[in-house]
Amino acid sequence: MNVSEFRSAVQTWLAENDLSPGSDHSLDGQVEQLGRVRGALFDAGWMRYGWPEEVGGLGGPAVLRAVLGEEVATRDLAEPGIYSMIEVLAPTMISYARPELAAEMVPRLLSGREQWCQGFSEPGSGSDLASLSTRAVRDGENWVVNGQKVWTSLAQYSARCVLLTRTGPGHDGITAFFVDMDTPGITVRPLRTMHGVDEFAEVYFDDVVVPADRMLGKPGDGWRVAMDLLPHERSTCFWHRIAYLFSRLDQLLAESDTDATDDAELGAAYLALHTVRARSLATQTRLAEGAKIGPETSIDKVLLATSEQQLFDTVRDLLPGTIELDETPWRSEFLYSRAATIYGGTAEIQRNIIARRLLDLGKE
Repeated sequence: MNVSEFRSAVQTWLAENDLSPGSDHSLDGQVEQLGRVRGALFDAGWMRYGWPEEVGGLGGPAVLRAVLGEEVATRDLAEPGIYSMIEVLAPTMISYARPELAAEMVPRLLSGREQWCQGFSEPGSGSDLASLSTRAVRDGENWVVNGQKVWTSLAQYSARCVLLTRTGPGHDGITAFFVDMDTPGITVRPLRTMHGVDEFAEVYFDDVVVPADRMLGKPGDGWRVAMDLLPHERSTCFWHRIAYLFSRLDQLLAESDTDATDDAELGAAYLALHTVRARSLATQTRLAEGAKIGPETSIDKVLLATSEQQLFDTVRDLLPGTIELDETPWRSEFLYSRAATIYGGTAEIQRNIIARRLLDLGKE
């Protein structure tokens, strides 16, 4: 099935099957809706396209997953940020977990039966991932983990965690594990952010025993796992997010009375979104061709973060009082957009990567 046929078939199916969210727009409601949407799409086969048959998929190019996510995002069927986490965690499992573990676990994520989280950031070592200090020590056939993670999305809902730990010095001393979140010694504390949603959490590990066969790759492969995982955050995930932001631009147009000056600001917001969409299309094309993506996705990250903030700045300007005075979804989204240049690697870090790894400008 080619892309246009797939899109047409998905659109027809979605028109015939109502997956619209209910009235509960809390985070609990969003996570419940996410499970419902994934489950229905998995049972109908759509969620399985673009994934290898070895993990319960139906094969086909990865771009089919981008198309499906775009259709979900533009219809507001699931919050795009939490929907897209599948594009980060499932490829990591496929690449680094034991084949039998991946075959067992990935269908649970695809089908919405489980949520997973990503234990990377720590207090004092967010964008500086290499300075992480959560430690794993070998104990016979197991590893014992102690430490703390922070800004862990959906940890309170998650059954599993892709966890980075320190097992030795330097980059080669980082090791990744796939940890069951109900293991004794794990404590999850949700964090309230300024946009009023407890999406993030602190996670504490106190003598947490992890079987050796839950290691992703080999000891010391954790940095490579991270470097392979992070570009996935900036590829298909971004395509979904961009589609959603275009839908928010359409909503702004429907709600605002514009004049010539406003048209110029709207045009600038549209141009910023169109630019990142064009860039993201190039990334999707490379994925469809089987190319390995890497530091060049830092460009996608900078463009998306700045265009998202520009869009919601435009909302603030063209809908006076909506952000400052009214309790509307616009306020929450505006506040969340302020973090777009921070989460997933700050804009400063991304520009450093672009300068050093793409432009070869050295360390200074």
